[in-house]
Amino acid sequence: MKVFRGLHHANLAPACALTIGNFDGVHRGHQAMLALLRAEAAQRGLDSCVLTFEPHPRDYFAAATGKPERAPARIASLRDKLLDLAHCGIDQAVVMPFNARLASQTAQAFIGGVLIQGLRTRYVLVGDDFRFGAQRGGDYAMLDAAGQAQGFDVARMNSYEVHGLRVSSSAVREALASGRMAEVERLLGHPYRISGHVVHGRKLGRELGFPTLNLRFAHWKPAASGIFVVQVHGLGNKPLQGVSNLGVRPSVDPNDVNGGRVLLETHCLNWPAQWGHDHGYGKLIRVELLHKLHDELRYESLDALERGISRDRDAARAYFAPIHAQTHRQTTRDRI
Repeated sequence: MKVFRGLHHANLAPACALTIGNFDGVHRGHQAMLALLRAEAAQRGLDSCVLTFEPHPRDYFAAATGKPERAPARIASLRDKLLDLAHCGIDQAVVMPFNARLASQTAQAFIGGVLIQGLRTRYVLVGDDFRFGAQRGGDYAMLDAAGQAQGFDVARMNSYEVHGLRVSSSAVREALASGRMAEVERLLGHPYRISGHVVHGRKLGRELGFPTLNLRFAHWKPAASGIFVVQVHGLGNKPLQGVSNLGVRPSVDPNDVNGGRVLLETHCLNWPAQWGHDHGYGKLIRVELLHKLHDELRYESLDALERGISRDRDAARAYFAPIHAQTHRQTTRDRI
């Protein structure tokens, strides 16, 4: 998949079939829309294209109004969103910066400047609640009328449901906030996952006997937080079982090397001894969060922290015990 920052690139497709959205999480509703987009693009001999935004528009408005609490919790980083779009077979993704200029652009100007001149759109697929332009002034009816006048097709897709539950990014955020990871997996079609390059930390875990693989979560407000049973991919032929802390580490000095930023810290239960402690640094890994053990806790001493990590490690080992693992695999197959 080709990725473009903005519209002014010579390598953009000469014409495209397009869908527009934030695509936070690329859940099963998104996946169904992207499959339909690909089919329509193939029928028309066009490249499939996703137009998305960074930051999330609600992030921008929350900051612009001085009310950061209104920013939505972020399900996925931009990296993971683009990886998921590529996995869905999309030909190109265009990431537009959501700024004051775009926020104030009228719906008609968006159609003319972005859809027609910028992307040379021949087909547009949107959701049933799609709105666009300044003050959300544009809707499906306006887009459809513009398509008839300007010569591009417009279609919309109804909400996608699983067992009567409307699949949406809001539903994924709610399930993540509550730690309902099985429900998250049903909504996403796969376990919740975070990827990135392993970075250096304070190495406190190593001092306590629990070395960790550290990933930075790019957004300050992750949709999930707490202690999780996980699997790590990208460091060998088989996934490594582990336990992770996703959050701000309330028991650690806020002035440490990571500056109080959100981290995903993963301790692998059976780290291969031959790899040594420095094997993971710089590697690109993917961590799947399978089961939430509890919220982040503040420990009053390093001894208490060590005991807490030890309990979490034992709980993760119990989760991966053969009987539970067999049951988990069977229920996953049954859902599919």
